[in-house]
Amino acid sequence: MKLQEFLGTDHKYGFEAIAEDPDLARQVQIQLIGLGLLEPPADGKFGPLSAAALKKFQNLTKTGEAEFLGKVTAKELIETKRDELPKTPLKLSNDLASRIVKYMQSKNYVIFAEPKEYNIVYIEGMNEDGSLNNDAPNEFNDRRIVIEVVDGVPKIVNHWQATTEPGSHYTYMPMNPQGAARIQFGQYKSWSVGTHGTAEPHEALVQVDDITVCRDFNQDFKRTGDKLDTGLFAVNQHYGFDFPQNNIRAASAGCLVGRRREGHREFMAIIKSDRRYVANHNYVFYTTVIPGDELVKAFPA
Repeated sequence: MKLQEFLGTDHKYGFEAIAEDPDLARQVQIQLIGLGLLEPPADGKFGPLSAAALKKFQNLTKTGEAEFLGKVTAKELIETKRDELPKTPLKLSNDLASRIVKYMQSKNYVIFAEPKEYNIVYIEGMNEDGSLNNDAPNEFNDRRIVIEVVDGVPKIVNHWQATTEPGSHYTYMPMNPQGAARIQFGQYKSWSVGTHGTAEPHEALVQVDDITVCRDFNQDFKRTGDKLDTGLFAVNQHYGFDFPQNNIRAASAGCLVGRRREGHREFMAIIKSDRRYVANHNYVFYTTVIPGDELVKAFPA
């Protein structure tokens, strides 16, 4: 069955019927991916995430066809362009979660606004209360933050002390002769649940797709003027072995590291409750890394 075959007919396919027709399921998925409501791939398997995306599309376009695909939904799927699709309104205030989302909007980053879809964000040079610090080298002085949008309102689910930068150990003794890796600010869809480390292996978010890093060849603990390098570098999101706040030691050669074991386990428990991971344990998570000073300058408290 094709979407075009629904036009001008009274065909009604429930979601189970769509799932039993891989060609139709794939076509629906392709349309939803193009509209930004579903993440690739279009695999022809019409599971919970595809069903939720189709329901959202029907709600946004007011098709009046709840729980089934009919001629109205088919017509809208075929004809609706991404920039024509009504947006779920966000209710933003001036708390930290809203200011982070405003910053992400200003950069055209992806923001997940459905329940149980978590936004992973690291803010460099920020304290627990949202104030800035001096972002001194070799310290856990950044924040790892998980944000969920509930009824249009961004909420911080939890946040932890972290570092987005390598410590002195690997800056002065880099694993790569080009210099230690310091992740370039931005947003990347590059991490899946896996295991980090060999001496103390633990569950973590493991890099599975390319990111861009700055190579600190001159060992000045800054990105300015550094050569950019894109690829797979085992830049994982793991824990920092409860090392002191003012000494990263060998906890990071460029990874995104939560300082405490307990906090990291809390982080992983939240991430693994994400509905996309629940539906697909190979799900690849987005992560956004933001300079705290730029955030506060653009969106002050």
